Order: sequence, then C-alpha cells, then structure tokens
Amino acid sequence: MPAPTVSAREFDYGPADFERVRRLIHARAGIALAESKEAMVYSRLSRRLRSCGIGRFRDYLDALEGDVAQPEWEQFVNALTTNLTAFFREPHHFPVLMRHLRGLRRQRALRVWSCAASTGEEPYSIAMAAAQEWASPSPPLEILATDLDTRVLATAEAGVYDQERVERLPPEQLQRHFLRGTGANAGRVRVRPELRALLAFRPLNLLAPDWPALAPFDAIFCRNVMIYFDKPTQYQVLRKLARLLEPDGLLFVGHSESLLFASDLFRLRAQTVYERVKAGP
Repeated sequence: MPAPTVSAREFDYGPADFERVRRLIHARAGIALAESKEAMVYSRLSRRLRSCGIGRFRDYLDALEGDVAQPEWEQFVNALTTNLTAFFREPHHFPVLMRHLRGLRRQRALRVWSCAASTGEEPYSIAMAAAQEWASPSPPLEILATDLDTRVLATAEAGVYDQERVERLPPEQLQRHFLRGTGANAGRVRVRPELRALLAFRPLNLLAPDWPALAPFDAIFCRNVMIYFDKPTQYQVLRKLARLLEPDGLLFVGHSESLLFASDLFRLRAQTVYERVKAGP
C-alpha cells in the first residue's frame, strides 16, 4: 500500500526561515521559540503572508527587517504569542493577595499590576476577589492590565466573553459581576461597568528597553511569562519588576516558575509568591 502523499506547503518556507523567525521574535519580544515549534510558526505566520499578499517567508521577513517601525511587527508578535488564561487560574494566589492588601496601610488606592493580562481573565479575577473582600463593587484598588499582544488586550478592555468562558464561576459571582447578553448577544456576558472601572489597560512589551513611567505597585502578577524567556532575559525583567514593587510588595509567578536564580532580588514568601530582598545599607 503506497504511503500517503504530503501536500505541498502554500508558501516557500525552510529551516533558514524558521531560524530567522526565532531570532527576530527573541530580539523583539524576548520569546525563546523551541526547535519543535517550526510547524506552529508556519501555521501562524502563513495567515500574515496571505493577508499581506506575500508568497515567500523570506520576503516577509526581509520586509520586517527592512523597517523596524512598520505596523506589521505588531501582527508578527501577536501571531507568535501564546495566550492561555482562565478566571481564577491558580486560585491559591487570590487569598494570599487579599490578606496582603488588607494588611497594608496606604493613604492612597492600592495598586496591582497584571503585566501579562492576555484577554483579561486575570485582572478581572483580581478585581472580583477585591470586591468580595471589601464587600463593595468599588474597593480601594487600581489595577493596571498590560500585555504585549494588542489583539488580546482589546478583548480584555471590551470585557465581553462567551458564556463557556465563565461557566465555572459560582452563580453568585456571575450575577454580581457580569451582564448577560440578549438577542444577538445571547450566549455572551459583559463585565459590569463598576468592575471594569477598577482596571486601566495599556500595551507594554516587557522586553522594551524603556518602560513608561509607572508608580510603585503593592503587588505584581507576572504569571507564566518567564517560561518563554531565557535566563538572562528573565533576570533582566525581574530586576525591573523589583524596582516597581513597594518594599513590602509581593510578586506572583506561575506554577512552573522558580526565582531561585534571582535570589538577590526575590525570596520565597508562599507557594509561587515572592517578596523583594531588602537592599543592604
């Protein structure tokens, strides 16, 4: 029985093109693509070549490198970023965060940064936890939600989700924090305005040499981000995060992430929760 034939690819794409993509996304966004991602890169970037009317990866990458400021760079990065999130993901973090915030004595609103906000489930979960903790739809909290991927950040800012994205939330939370769609919007929900008002959205590349001016935060969520960076890049980002934490602030990371290599910056406080190492005299 003859072996099945493999259909030819629509676009000219070879190992050299894949290595260029790996180099470009690392330089632009700090993402270290594994060698096993060659097929994934072809699948995701093929849509961009089709949209741009370009027939070869080489020509597409030449166009990117020929103009570091062109808008297609944003689409290139968006296509290669992975956005896996859910409401109250890694739930052990939220009681720790609430105890921490409750124990602070500030003459201002409390500040939390979700620096890889994706489609918004993480920052909205923080807002819902605070609303429950303070028994108020308007707790004394400001949440900055940023992401490299402008496409998913727009979804977060809109605050509209398909019903299945929120089906695991308790009915009481659904009723308190979401509006159900009707008519053409049946099967969808929208975050209530009072919860949405706690959040501010801003695009931000953690690998940018200069971040916008940011006030110090009482807590920073940088979860499941470091796994995409190599160790030197991780340390570079962590050093900048440490400078943006209040001296008593907390850093929350993902379940598979450890900061032992940055013990001069952070020490473990709880499960995947770190505090700043106090500076010496």
